[in-house]
Amino acid sequence: MDFEMSPKAEQYHARLSAFLYERILPAEAEYERYRAERGPSDHSVPPIVEELKHEARGRGLWNLFLPAESGLTNVEYAPLAELTGWSGHLAPEALNCAAPDTGNMEILHLFGTAEQKTRWLQPLLDGEIRSGFAMTEPDVASSDAGNIECRIERDGDHYVVNGRKWWTSGALDARCRVLIVMGKTDPAGPKHKQQSMVLVPTDTPGVEVVRDLTVFGYSAQHGHAEVRLTDARVPVSNLLGEVGSGFAIAQARLGPGRIHHCMRALGAAERALQLMCRRASSRIAFGRPLAEQGMVQEAVAESRLALEQARLLTLKAAWLIDRYGAKGAQMEIAAIKVAVPRAALAVIDRAIQVHGGAGVSGDTPLGQMWAWHRAMRIFDGPDEVHLRSLARAELRRHQGGEG
Repeated sequence: MDFEMSPKAEQYHARLSAFLYERILPAEAEYERYRAERGPSDHSVPPIVEELKHEARGRGLWNLFLPAESGLTNVEYAPLAELTGWSGHLAPEALNCAAPDTGNMEILHLFGTAEQKTRWLQPLLDGEIRSGFAMTEPDVASSDAGNIECRIERDGDHYVVNGRKWWTSGALDARCRVLIVMGKTDPAGPKHKQQSMVLVPTDTPGVEVVRDLTVFGYSAQHGHAEVRLTDARVPVSNLLGEVGSGFAIAQARLGPGRIHHCMRALGAAERALQLMCRRASSRIAFGRPLAEQGMVQEAVAESRLALEQARLLTLKAAWLIDRYGAKGAQMEIAAIKVAVPRAALAVIDRAIQVHGGAGVSGDTPLGQMWAWHRAMRIFDGPDEVHLRSLARAELRRHQGGEG
């Protein structure tokens, strides 16, 4: 396995690094000021976001996540995703590489009809609209997708959707125009053939955004919505893929998406480590800089070890996806979804500790970083589900007499 950046990836990396340091990081204060002035219940888009999007497109830093658009492999895109993690609430959107749109665009690219691609994929690729992914439900343990209760029932030339979803990221943003909704079309069918996905425009009668959900008290600009669907009717042509293919589509969506999430998490953790080192070098306690204290040095060293290990595992998973597809990297994808948030959280927590009171205040980004990456241990499948998959695969390997 060779993880050295290709010449193409190196060029992108240099251009993106310049954009990050010249424009995105300095823009964070303006972004936060806009949001603070309007309060957490306001989900309007800070003007700086559209400015950065326009500039990113002009620099050729647009839709890098999608191989069909950028020509980049997962291994080539991984270090670019890591850079965007340095400013997770601003950089991914500036490049049109923000979740849940990235996963939704991948779905539409792989499974959408020509009509669906024209109506929804192209505006998403152009950054004109945003979208939501409605899978998780408040009334069931959605870590087992077989529990999902939302019903998608055929009625002539339409599907009628009834259900209650939450953590539908992006649904409170005024730019959100469509939801990809997962629900059961055949509750009595085989477990992995019961579900389907349909495109539900947000202006469909019966679609109600009930409330915003905060993450440890933080409210995202785009929102994490609870959504109620009551007799929401959409044309049969809004079906994604085939009837009963919802579970398979979800798995296809989550493979590359977990690479993106994990590399962004590593980028955030690298920023936390940078903040930790700068704080340790400049802060005096007990007559000398914190950086000379043995316990602080250990925290720095342990953080570097954790990040290097997690990055290599993630690059291995990306390499396997490039060669064998998401199915061929199934166990490595499960592994990084556990290992990377653990590593990132440990680094961020150490950085908070070194900062003392400043670390838990709004004067640093560390608190918000910690909140998001703690949530990462739950979304896209909780740790326990991935650990169970890893354990079963390992046990099968040894029970089969291998090794």
